Amino acid sequence: MTTPYEHIVVVTRRTELEELLVRFSTIPQTRFYLEHAGLAFAPIEDAHQAYHAALTNIRRAIPQDIKTQVIDRGLVPQYTFGKNDLVVTVGQDGLVSNTAKYLEGQPILAVNPDPARFDGYLLPFAVPEFGAALRATLNDETEMQEVTLARVRLNDGQELLAFNDFFIGASSHVSARYELRVGKQAETQSSSGIIVSTGAGSTGWLQSVYAGAAGVIEALGGTVTPPPNNGRLDWNARKLVYTVREPFPSQTTGTELVHGTLNARRKMVIESQMATNGVIFSDGMQTDYMQFNRGAVATIDVARKRARLVV
Repeated sequence: MTTPYEHIVVVTRRTELEELLVRFSTIPQTRFYLEHAGLAFAPIEDAHQAYHAALTNIRRAIPQDIKTQVIDRGLVPQYTFGKNDLVVTVGQDGLVSNTAKYLEGQPILAVNPDPARFDGYLLPFAVPEFGAALRATLNDETEMQEVTLARVRLNDGQELLAFNDFFIGASSHVSARYELRVGKQAETQSSSGIIVSTGAGSTGWLQSVYAGAAGVIEALGGTVTPPPNNGRLDWNARKLVYTVREPFPSQTTGTELVHGTLNARRKMVIESQMATNGVIFSDGMQTDYMQFNRGAVATIDVARKRARLVV
């Protein structure tokens, strides 16, 4: 087969049973622990078997003359992807987002291994469809959906990308303190943190923030006019949406600069005023974070790099 791709990288994730086996070593011990706690073991075992059956079928559908490597998602940040790689993700939506930000334009063919359990907003292909989708992709006959990413840069040179969103705040349940600057506006704030969302993330965490804010306003007797398309952005929209969670008004902290958009010209600059426990993480991965303590200044904007998904 003549194809622009030289290598297929299959990215997997551990099942819940495999995560439990890290704690309890054996299946009998895992079953005993769960059942002793009044929990059912069978659904966890069924999900594990369904995932590995899907993975087996996916590997069988890959042509034998194409080099293939299977890696766990935990290795993705350290893995060196080739420029002519095709990446296949087998897992939930989060596996797509947490793989895409480490790529340099290599396309992702995302497979839903268990549609009965996963909604799969980012997973256009079920296992029975994978073979045909793979052949079309290898023949360069598929369309690609570009996805805008967000970027954060610290004043020490560190960078991190986000497929869905960034969280900037404290690592524990204490208020985050910082100075926020957007365009020509600036404000010192104390809050539960800031969320910056991409178009892909505008259907996730950001929607939860909107729903909570609307519920509070309505409970207090106010009315809410939903934003266009209920706040959902196109995945390739070259802008970001930020919102400040639970800003606290005081003599030294304000609540004016709490929601808006960022684009190529309008960036966000945040200067930490936290002695310890300040963090920035992306896409819900708290283990993949940057420290954000006093002296750190973060600039958040639209990334030049974009993700590409096979559709």
